[in-house]
Amino acid sequence: MHLHVLGLGPIGCLLAHSLRQVLPASHSLTLIHKSSKERSIFLQRGSITLERAGVSTPSSGGFSHEVFQSHSRDPSSDTAIDSVIVALKAQYTIEAIKHLAPRLSPNSTIVLLQNGMGIYEQLLSRVFRNPTKRPHFVLASNTHGAFAKYPYHVVHAGLGSINFGIAPDPGGKQYEVGLDDPEVEPQDRRLRLSDISLPSDKDFSKYRSLRETTAALLLAKSLNVAWVPFADLQLAMRRKLVVNAIINPLTSVMSCRNGDLFLHRPAVKILTQVCNEASAIYAAQMQSEVDSWLQDLKRQHVDTQNIPIPAFPENLTSKSLEEEVIRVAELTKGNISSMLQDVRRGRPTEVEFINGYLENLGKEYGVETSAISMLRNLVELKYFMPLDLMI
Repeated sequence: MHLHVLGLGPIGCLLAHSLRQVLPASHSLTLIHKSSKERSIFLQRGSITLERAGVSTPSSGGFSHEVFQSHSRDPSSDTAIDSVIVALKAQYTIEAIKHLAPRLSPNSTIVLLQNGMGIYEQLLSRVFRNPTKRPHFVLASNTHGAFAKYPYHVVHAGLGSINFGIAPDPGGKQYEVGLDDPEVEPQDRRLRLSDISLPSDKDFSKYRSLRETTAALLLAKSLNVAWVPFADLQLAMRRKLVVNAIINPLTSVMSCRNGDLFLHRPAVKILTQVCNEASAIYAAQMQSEVDSWLQDLKRQHVDTQNIPIPAFPENLTSKSLEEEVIRVAELTKGNISSMLQDVRRGRPTEVEFINGYLENLGKEYGVETSAISMLRNLVELKYFMPLDLMI
């Protein structure tokens, strides 16, 4: 197996370090550095160092290296990519994958690991328009807290988890049949690598990288990595999106740490309004999907009279979303959000893929998003005047 990691910020380094600790030496792990200078810094340091509770551990084994945009002619940058974990921020992901696209094939696998939503959909509509030539996609959601102390020295500040799901196969292959296997007791049903593919399958070469990438991710037990049903992942990502749509913009505008926000009534009022809007958007989206599903059944002459309609998930109600935002703010109370850091450095932020994603859904389903949109506008305005002193 040959695995690449693109995006060597705190989370990318955290994952690369953890994978190198558990993958056999025969599994190549290539770090794609942003510049020749950054590769030189790594080579001088010799490893990724992970610090937990004051104890520093250098990565074991070796890495291969590439430079993302090298002015010199680097033959390694022309080789095909079996699998790539993309841990870039959302605003840089699409252009980066466009750059790598000539090296990707329908047999390749892309793991998307960043805040926000809508990146996968944009990649399908803008980069991989032909479903038959599309790589496999794995979407992942991270709740670990980490920051860079020095280049390639990452402090693992908060233990969380990484959940991932495999996006639906354009060819109709079902990756989750193990959850419905009638020959297995319900309590023992689980997602299985064998349902992705077996070496004896005639199409094994097409799904090999997906199977091997899934297996590699599951080896990173120290990061609490779990393969979950795609629908469950989407639900978790929707909840996390609302958390990020409130905490990140508010801390960016107010120039404060996460834990300072909800000590004050005005922030709580904004929290409530955003959660009300987000929950209404999700409810309208689900209703539209149910209506479309019932229409399809009717076109097939199926009697829909007694078909049970799925209930709106409790986790997406306004009250539940508010509780989750408060919980995360308290859990990360000492943190400076990544969006605030970007604003202070005059860099583009992820707000387009967080508040902007919710705005677009609101427009599509006719739901007002005044609070969500206002927070986005304030962040974009703040981007032009990052004058705050560091906390």
